[in-house]
Amino acid sequence: MLDFKELEAFVWAVKLGSFRKAAVRLHLTQPSVSERISRLEATVGELLLERSARPVQPTMRGREFFLHAERMLSQRDEAMKLFDSEEEYSAPLRLGTIETIAHSWFPEFMRQLTERYPRLTIELTVDYSPTLNERLISNELDILLAMNGYLPPKQIEYEALSPYEMGMFVSPQHAEMLNESAEAWCKKLPFISFGKLARPYEELVQYLAEQGVTHPRIHSVSTLMTIARMTMEGLGIGALPVATVLDEWRRGELLRLALPVPLPAMNYDVIWRRANHPRFCRGVGRLAQQTAIAYAHARRVEMTSALFNGHWVQPSASLTTPDASTPLI
Repeated sequence: MLDFKELEAFVWAVKLGSFRKAAVRLHLTQPSVSERISRLEATVGELLLERSARPVQPTMRGREFFLHAERMLSQRDEAMKLFDSEEEYSAPLRLGTIETIAHSWFPEFMRQLTERYPRLTIELTVDYSPTLNERLISNELDILLAMNGYLPPKQIEYEALSPYEMGMFVSPQHAEMLNESAEAWCKKLPFISFGKLARPYEELVQYLAEQGVTHPRIHSVSTLMTIARMTMEGLGIGALPVATVLDEWRRGELLRLALPVPLPAMNYDVIWRRANHPRFCRGVGRLAQQTAIAYAHARRVEMTSALFNGHWVQPSASLTTPDASTPLI
């Protein structure tokens, strides 16, 4: 097997025409250089240098081998540069994200990411958090923007991202209905949430149970945009990340329910395996954090502006559900 140290001794002896000069260049003794070249010749099975010539000259086979040896050393040096600067990362980045992030700050994040790493290409997967976590641990993905808590902590590293405030929204056509008794509108309007595999669905079920709705009707939908569309069409009460439907709320296409107890926020992390490129992954993670913070701040400023005219609706809270003793909403 070829040894890079032996290749270096051979290449510098040819370049400088002297074992002594090669030894100085490599900070070795002259016998060490001679020994390394002899081992290389033993490995390839032929003489590579004419030692009697002054300066030292390669043999015919040595001249041919010199070109390959020099190329191999150059490629080694190029490969080692990957570990000197994370900005030089050029392999495809297998990135997984949940749809809420994909439809909010991900485009800006991707723009900044490719500006920082100009040689980078992205292989993007959009899916539920449990599926993304499974693919991360099986080495099918490199970095996730998703919910945490599915993988052994010892195998991963992560950084927290800005949470998403959740809200309940309805179509304007149902505004009057919500002034009826809670029992009446609850029978007429189902809730609309993410798919049953998604944690927000579980949290909605738990939230409704705490508010006295023990057997709610919930349409489970796999995509965020479909939940928003179904809600705007009057098909139910949509549980949605507020920032992602801010424009529809402002235009009056959705009304937001004023809840006595807020829905639990959706919390996400940027996650990677410990075995992955640590400096690069941490750099990507911090960029994701910064982008998420900037997005959340901009949407919060927009929503609290005096010019924001999104409408709220106060649902009836005078009755409880038939099988519950606490107010519905």
